[in-house]
Amino acid sequence: MTDNGDLCPHLDSIGEVTKEELIQKSTGTCQSCGVGGPNLWACLQCDCPYVGCGESYSDHSTIHAQAKKHNLTVNLTTFRVWCYVCEREVFLEPKPVIPVSLAHCCKPHEQVKSSDCFRDARSRGLTGMKNIGNSCYMNAALQALSNCPSLTQFFLDCSGLVRTDKKPALCKSYQKLISELWHKKRPSYVVPTSLFHGIKLVNPMFRGYAQQDTQEFLRCLMDQLHEELKEPLNDCSGAISDVLPDHNLDNRNHVDGDRSPSEDEFLSCDSGSGSERGDGERAGGEAELLIQDECVGVRGNGGISEKERLKERRGEEKTREMDEDADVDTAAQEGQAERETEATTVTTTVLSSSPPRSSPLRTGPTYTFKRAQMLLSTKKKKQSRFRSVISDIFDGSILSLVQCLTCDRVRKGSCAEAGIEFVVSCIPSWFWGPMVTLEDCLAAFFAADELKGDNMYSCERCKKLRNGVKYCKVLRLPEILCIHLKRFRHEVMYSFKINSHVSFPLEGLALKPFLAKESPSQITTYDLLSVICHHGTAGSGHYIAYCQNVINGQWYEFDDQYVTEVHETVVQNAEAYVLFYRKSSDESVRERQKVVALANLKEPSLLQFYISREWLNKFNTFTEPGPITNQNFLCQHGGIPPTKYHYVDDLVVILPQNVWEYLYNRFGGGPAVNHLYVCAICQVEIETLAKRRKLEIDTFIKLNKEFQAEEAPTVILCISMQWFREWENFVKGKDNEPPGPIDNSKIAVMKGGHIQLKQGADYGQISEETWQYLLSIYGGGPEIAVRQTISPPDNDTHGERKIEAETRAL
Repeated sequence: MTDNGDLCPHLDSIGEVTKEELIQKSTGTCQSCGVGGPNLWACLQCDCPYVGCGESYSDHSTIHAQAKKHNLTVNLTTFRVWCYVCEREVFLEPKPVIPVSLAHCCKPHEQVKSSDCFRDARSRGLTGMKNIGNSCYMNAALQALSNCPSLTQFFLDCSGLVRTDKKPALCKSYQKLISELWHKKRPSYVVPTSLFHGIKLVNPMFRGYAQQDTQEFLRCLMDQLHEELKEPLNDCSGAISDVLPDHNLDNRNHVDGDRSPSEDEFLSCDSGSGSERGDGERAGGEAELLIQDECVGVRGNGGISEKERLKERRGEEKTREMDEDADVDTAAQEGQAERETEATTVTTTVLSSSPPRSSPLRTGPTYTFKRAQMLLSTKKKKQSRFRSVISDIFDGSILSLVQCLTCDRVRKGSCAEAGIEFVVSCIPSWFWGPMVTLEDCLAAFFAADELKGDNMYSCERCKKLRNGVKYCKVLRLPEILCIHLKRFRHEVMYSFKINSHVSFPLEGLALKPFLAKESPSQITTYDLLSVICHHGTAGSGHYIAYCQNVINGQWYEFDDQYVTEVHETVVQNAEAYVLFYRKSSDESVRERQKVVALANLKEPSLLQFYISREWLNKFNTFTEPGPITNQNFLCQHGGIPPTKYHYVDDLVVILPQNVWEYLYNRFGGGPAVNHLYVCAICQVEIETLAKRRKLEIDTFIKLNKEFQAEEAPTVILCISMQWFREWENFVKGKDNEPPGPIDNSKIAVMKGGHIQLKQGADYGQISEETWQYLLSIYGGGPEIAVRQTISPPDNDTHGERKIEAETRAL
């Protein structure tokens, strides 16, 4: 109930108005600009008939209120009342208590009435989203993400960190959407047009108005957000790396040791296959925090089990070309640490031109094809490690294990790190019965698989094929975990949906039974944040989301533009499709209370300390924030990179000495920063790099112009376009790291002892001078010529000698 303390003191200025009059006004237009609804606002001042537009247009309702000193206005779509003096939502009567069954079963327009009485600050985050053409899958996913506190708080409090030069700048659209959803003057609903158009540009599968899968949208969205927000991890001094063990790092550089080749096939669960973007970098961001089934998605393949499909997918990944993204195992072997991602809708397209007739390698230094490949493999460009707020929140790691049943040797497979996703079968066949729990599904997912028959394990100790078992364990748990129940099956001729109920806990989901012994994770219990539900069949249906509001702790149903408060029993009886869980810890709450108490002491201190704003956001929203990471705004020399200095205020927060000392002693990390200055070493490196880029690109343009001017060049050499694109990105400033050695091995083939151009290869033609120039800087090879100098044939002097002899005889 609303007590007297919550009543607005300006309610006395309201004149007599009936609901019918307000409904009639809602069909009109703004009296200032003539724009129509929805979301028109009517002035409630006594004897004032004014109707004006809201913030989505020219906000004439606010202009009228300020000019006329009229305090109260009502939204003619939702009938919510706003006071301009109190700057909050006010209520004309106490909030009615609605029975659970009535709140859940009433019609959409009746649900809006039941949610009209949310109190000022508590009503934040309770904004609906308009359906813009079968977009309920997107609305439900966005509402579920919006109610993940650590992610939403980052976009609200660390808005200065949301910077990208990559198109379509989806992170900017998402930030704007979150700001609208959680604004204190929020409308009843928003229209996510900008984000909808952006995701269509990145993933063509979402174009049009067909119904899509909400978990596929989640993956694609989080993938793109990570790609736009990712930053390279600084490999600073050893002291700094010591305080960054493996906590919240997008680290894929795991050494597999002398792993058996056959063990590549034994990974029971992975975190996703790779996908390349146009800039040649690995795309980031697994959409969910689920233990994925190699990102195959929710659609099964007949009666094949989830793990069998993983093995098949693993075999397909091995046959990919070297220039395509590798899977998790290959990425670990090559030392690549970028975030793996779902690639169901993104394919790597290779531009190719019709190759001329290949010619043997022209005379020159001996450069065998195998030797070229060996040299290039040892000189490969070192891949940088990347992280983002997406990887910090949603990334975990899975450890794959294989045990020989003869010698009992346990072999550790690769440790894959990415967005963890539990893609579990909704109803395992052996669980048919009156009740199936989420814990049952997880136990079935982590159950060991037998390796026997045609799938026997090649044991290195026994030196032969043996029966074995393969299983996986969680090495590091993510801050937010998402579980995807696989409810859809798509056979060859038909599709169907499993509608059976799976019970899930609202609090205390325990993952300790599935944790590896080596796991550093201390907190293993999770509380539910949100649930995405699908109502309908495999061919058509409707998505809604149930989310817990972080401010008041109440559960709400988000059905497109309608938001309704529901009882938790409604959530427990929901037909869950995707569930979001958050780590639960009372200790983290007490830690924050201690820091707030220290800050309120306002003790005078001689020193002030700068701390990463992003890490401070982790401390406020994570249960395990990890060590302090001031490297986010420092370079490897301890100063501010010149590229970040102009917005350094967005990167740091000033702390008093007592607060800094408490955080440093509690979490470690660092380094301590008392003074901000531009790094002179980085400035010199930037200037040197700019000169190098200019020299290389100017020289290339000059040599290429000379090459184009030649009418009949004596020599034409080939260069891999994949390597050339990396070099082009470097000299144009799109990539800070120079490419590795020239790698023509992907466009070359050995025939008859000669290196020739591969049929259909993706290559470019350059002059001999250009080739020698690039080779002198980067090295590599092999050299492939499509046109070369033809030595003149030996003169046939036999005929001349014969004629001369006959002449002498005469």
